[in-house]
Amino acid sequence: MIGWRIQRVAATGSTNDDVKNAAEAGESEGLVITAREQTSGRGRQGRVWHSPEGNLYASVLLRPRIPVSEWPTYSFVVALSIYDAVQKALPSAPITLKWPNDVLVDGKKISGILIETVEGGLVVGIGINILHFPAEALYPCTSLAAEGNQQVTISAVLDDLLIALDRWHMVRQTQGFEVVRNDWLAHAKQGILKVKLPGQETPIEGLMNGLDEQGNLILRMDNEQDRLISTGDVLGFL
Repeated sequence: MIGWRIQRVAATGSTNDDVKNAAEAGESEGLVITAREQTSGRGRQGRVWHSPEGNLYASVLLRPRIPVSEWPTYSFVVALSIYDAVQKALPSAPITLKWPNDVLVDGKKISGILIETVEGGLVVGIGINILHFPAEALYPCTSLAAEGNQQVTISAVLDDLLIALDRWHMVRQTQGFEVVRNDWLAHAKQGILKVKLPGQETPIEGLMNGLDEQGNLILRMDNEQDRLISTGDVLGFL
C-alpha cells in the first residue's frame, strides 16, 4: 500500500507544478498536494482548468515499477480510480467513461486528469467537480452537487479517491494493463464516436472497437477497417 502524505494549501498556482518541484527534489511516491483553489490550473493540451473554491484539486506523485514505455496507460488507472470515487458519492447515478480519461455522469463530464512525467515518476493531477462546473466547455459538464449530493465533502471524496488509486496502481503493476483495460471497457460509453483530431477541423466518426495494448482508441470506420487514435477529443456519441 502507498503511504499517502497529504499537504493541504489554501491556494496555489498549480498543484501539479508543486508536486513536480517536490519530485525533482527527490520526493518519494505518495506525496499528495491539494488546494482549495488554483490560480493557474491547466488540463490536457494546455487548456485552462478553472479552479474556484469548492471543488477537489489534487496532484499525486507515483513512481510506477513498470517500463516507462507503459506509463501512458496510467490515464486509465486514474480514470478508474475517479470512477470508483464518484460512484461512492453518487451510487445510483449513470456513470460512464469516455476515452481517453474522462468520467461522465449522465453523459456530462465531472472530472479532469493531467498526467505529467518527471524523472522516475508521474505527477497525476486530478480535478473533480464537487460544487461547481464550468457553464461553457468543450464538453457538457456537471458536479456532484448538481447530480444530487450536496452533502459530500472534498475531504471525503479525496479519501475515497486515494483508496481507489492505491488499489488500481497495485493492479496495474502486478496484473498488467489487460485487467485495467477490460474494466475500463466494461464502464466505457459505447457506440459511434465523433472524434476531433489535432490539427483537423472536421471530426471523424467511427464505431468504438476497443483499446489496443498501449491504450490507443480503436475505431471501426465505414470501410470496415480499424483506425488507431492516439491523441484526440471525443466530442460526442451518435
